Amino acid sequence: MPIVNIAAIVEGHGEVEAVPILIRRIAQFIKPDFIMNVLTPLRVPANRLLKAGEIERTVNFAARKIGRRGGILVLIDCDWAGCCPAQDGPKLLERALSVHKDLPIAVVLAKQEFEAWFLAAAESLRGKRGLPWDLQPPKDPESIRGAKEWLSKKMISERVYSETTDQPALTAEFDMDLARCAGSFDKCFRDIQNLIRRASLQNVNNPLS
Repeated sequence: MPIVNIAAIVEGHGEVEAVPILIRRIAQFIKPDFIMNVLTPLRVPANRLLKAGEIERTVNFAARKIGRRGGILVLIDCDWAGCCPAQDGPKLLERALSVHKDLPIAVVLAKQEFEAWFLAAAESLRGKRGLPWDLQPPKDPESIRGAKEWLSKKMISERVYSETTDQPALTAEFDMDLARCAGSFDKCFRDIQNLIRRASLQNVNNPLS
């Protein structure tokens, strides 16, 4: 089976480590022995990515990294004023596809922030990374502005949440079924699965391209 190359575009230092873990975990739902190469994500701040021509330029660069074979995931927080994943996500996807309709591309906007997905799956993170054993999820995880701060406040032993170390570690641990109660994670889960399937079929159907 040809190796499936996946490039990711993210905005934070924590996502550089966390997103490949997330992609590989979701890939296991497709096929446990899936052969996939997740490249080191490209880090671009969201406020820059939103500017005219920036997502297009970054997608072009990512396409060169995967050799025009494989797929590209764009995953950023939707925490700027007036952001709506249901409206802004399709607009960014349209811009990304305008430069590479030949590649499978997915754009995911985490409502508020990536860490909101940990809040949705809080019960599965009890006792992890300084979180208490009685941790309970908030009623509406994606409505909370400051999920990182929420996690810090819950941590014991004077720990505070570290994006660079805790985000990858919790990404490896959180229950994705629980997290799918958060609408933006449910979309993320489905989009990554679809991206991997499409990239795999692309490689099988065009083995010499």
